[in-house]
Amino acid sequence: MSELRESAHADSGPTDQSSDAQRSIDAPRSGVTCLFCRIVRHEIPAKIVSETPDTIAFRDINPQAPQHILVIPRRHVANLNALDDPALVGKLAAAATDIARKEGFADSGYRIVINTLADGGQTVDHLHLHLLGGRHMKWPPG
Repeated sequence: MSELRESAHADSGPTDQSSDAQRSIDAPRSGVTCLFCRIVRHEIPAKIVSETPDTIAFRDINPQAPQHILVIPRRHVANLNALDDPALVGKLAAAATDIARKEGFADSGYRIVINTLADGGQTVDHLHLHLLGGRHMKWPPG
């Protein structure tokens, strides 16, 4: 699955008023030049769908379904293997469920995918969940 590229978004703005100081704690500027960390800090535009204290969600620029939203933690975690707090995955899933309801496709169904490392299809080294909906999903996925 494709990920976000820097130049392809128009910013819809955050849905809450997170402070710049909080953003810099969550996605530190020192040494982390990760694309998704830059989105967390609002340094590059993204079509933001939702923000919580722990997560931010935005539309994928190359959607694989009518609804294709990436949900990421605000703090940098490279992948599931680097996860130090399993509850964070629950927060990502809860945010995805809330988004599916608000976007109107929760009742028809959706898929959540987490790719891990190269063989798993991960292309951005920042843990993220793909929320896919708006069409019938086939199995196996790929």
